[in-house]
Amino acid sequence: MDKLKNFIKRYKFFIVIAIINIIILAVNPVIGLKSIEITWKNALEMLYIIPPIFILLGLLDVWVKRETMVKYMGENSGLFGVLIAFVLGSAAAGPLYAAFPVAVVLLKKGSKLSNVLIMIGAWSTTKIPLLLFEASSMGIKFMVTRFVLDLIGIAIIAFTTEKLLSKTEKEEIYARASQME
Repeated sequence: MDKLKNFIKRYKFFIVIAIINIIILAVNPVIGLKSIEITWKNALEMLYIIPPIFILLGLLDVWVKRETMVKYMGENSGLFGVLIAFVLGSAAAGPLYAAFPVAVVLLKKGSKLSNVLIMIGAWSTTKIPLLLFEASSMGIKFMVTRFVLDLIGIAIIAFTTEKLLSKTEKEEIYARASQME
């Protein structure tokens, strides 16, 4: 019985999605089949992306010492930590949901919260292939304007968020990150 409860607890999201797809299929088979097809494609995409990300995270966790991470991305890292976070996010491959496990590892290793937020912001808005596509299809002026505005926006959001959080809230974020497997 405990195994079943643990299974349901662990996979509740997938079970809910399966039930929703079955209901849609029963109500409208055409839409239901399309929904199942989209769900399947999304699941396959995640299976292609998530394993390499977790392998890299495992290597990061083992190879990079906490002291090194604190030195380069911690509380006293300054502009250098911001640049590392920005480059890490901009050069990263994969969709945004892959950034969150990376953020957890960075937090566990002692990275400054604002640097982690900058990495997530850069991951979501300043990817190098996106910039190249924008430059070729919408022009350099558009690409540079959006890039500069993104840099400003990411910095404002990251630093404001860190300043608005109390010490207790920050400690809770770090504690939750350290509890994640």
